[in-house]
Amino acid sequence: MRVQVVIIGSGPSGLLLGQLLGKAGIDTVILDRSSRAHILSRVRAGVLEEGTVHLADAAGVGARLKAEGLPHDGFSLAFDGRDHRIDLLDLTQGKRVMVYGQTELTRDLIEAREAESRLMIYEATNVMPQGFDSGTPHVTYEKDGVTHRIDCDFIAGCDGFHGASRKAVPDDAIRTFEKVYPFGWLGILAEVPPVDHELIYANHPRGFALCSMRSLTRSRYYIQCALDEQIEAWSDDRFWDELRRRLPAHHAEAMVTGPSFEKSIAPLRSFVAEPMRFGRLFLVGDAAHIVPPTGAKGLNLAASDVHYLASGLIEHYEDRSNAGIDGYSHKALARVWKAVRFSWWMTSMLHRFPGTGAFDQKIQEAELDYLTHSRAAETVLAENYVGLPY
Repeated sequence: MRVQVVIIGSGPSGLLLGQLLGKAGIDTVILDRSSRAHILSRVRAGVLEEGTVHLADAAGVGARLKAEGLPHDGFSLAFDGRDHRIDLLDLTQGKRVMVYGQTELTRDLIEAREAESRLMIYEATNVMPQGFDSGTPHVTYEKDGVTHRIDCDFIAGCDGFHGASRKAVPDDAIRTFEKVYPFGWLGILAEVPPVDHELIYANHPRGFALCSMRSLTRSRYYIQCALDEQIEAWSDDRFWDELRRRLPAHHAEAMVTGPSFEKSIAPLRSFVAEPMRFGRLFLVGDAAHIVPPTGAKGLNLAASDVHYLASGLIEHYEDRSNAGIDGYSHKALARVWKAVRFSWWMTSMLHRFPGTGAFDQKIQEAELDYLTHSRAAETVLAENYVGLPY
């Protein structure tokens, strides 16, 4: 088999890239080690920047997102027993974010690809990008005990932090930067209405908390926890009690609780690999970078990578120019590092770190107090939260 671009990974970045290239008449195949059912069962984030929404429109999958997504014009910072609303719409001259589950966006993209009869290969094992440093790039994989090879012009590695794409790069050709945070997020999903119509980010001496949602009837809540916590030790009642302790009283009293149907603990890290291009192999999204979820940047950074790469590949095929693909890594990383900084700053400001004493807690509260009383500081926060321009 031969195609123009092989895309490894059928998460939102791989699927979005495939749709944008397909709209431009570029032939692609998408490989994934998981089944379709497993991909659509994964619980992921759901705060989309306007740029991500525009890309979904360009890919032809924006209709359900706009019909069912929840536009948010702001969010709250809660600390010292009170909360303060960050008015995104006012501070950014009309920009907002959209709450729409990543799983739902993935479903929209899969169904669009299937409707256009574009090839996807699920449960492909031992996927290996090869020859990307030469003129004969190709990808091999196994399915049903048979080894297959796909020749191509380019390979897009959209297969996440643990995928094969970055591992295929020689160690001396890549540099990585990493910060592992000394805590995790314990999160639940429950079929209960959200405590507020917008997100609440809470700083508390007992640790960080986040009140989010997936719909008007489905809530997503998180609390900061130790890395060695065991999920079995957290009953629903214990989780709800702890979450209430970390919120201002009026939110705690208004909260509707109920049984969770998903519960997990996620570690937090910042990670960047440089560069993001190796000959005819391009790293995209989590294959190249990870950010803590505090700033809601993971999926949105993957989308901006897709924007730069899709533009470069379309320019290559339509205009016979390599300027876009040659500039891909530089452009993507410039935006990545700004988002890494923002996510690190939000995480540092809102979480309780091991060894943090009363002095450090007061410093955090003073920073939050300054932030919420300075329009200039609020504007910096809002501009980063809604997403920096591509």
